[in-house]
Amino acid sequence: MRGSLKSYRKVSLESEIAVASPHRIIQMMFLGTLERLAQCRYAIENKDFEQKGILIGKAIGLINGLNSSLNMDAGGEISQNLSRLYDFMLVRLSEANLNNDVNAVDDVSSIIKTIKEGWDAIPQEQHHLTAEND
Repeated sequence: MRGSLKSYRKVSLESEIAVASPHRIIQMMFLGTLERLAQCRYAIENKDFEQKGILIGKAIGLINGLNSSLNMDAGGEISQNLSRLYDFMLVRLSEANLNNDVNAVDDVSSIIKTIKEGWDAIPQEQHHLTAEND
């Protein structure tokens, strides 16, 4: 049953990504990162260190994806600042992994939530704008 549910979720996610706007994909990456971080925190609290490592790896992958999605040419100072924040989060997650530190996980979750709130506040009519549209 659990395997079927995982397969369903994967197909559902792949279907949503196939039709999602770039804006929505970034929202999904933020949400996925927050979910992995919450699961990681739970794994640390329950001393499930194998699962913690897997989940931190997934969160790191998502944060790297967010970082690589930045348009450094068009984004200017905002993109540079976000890139530095993503780098900081990667360091904190490494510390969380080495030290089983839920505070480091919480720090990263807090930063991701703040960035996600800003991203979610972008008006719908601007979701499809690119540098060429400006």
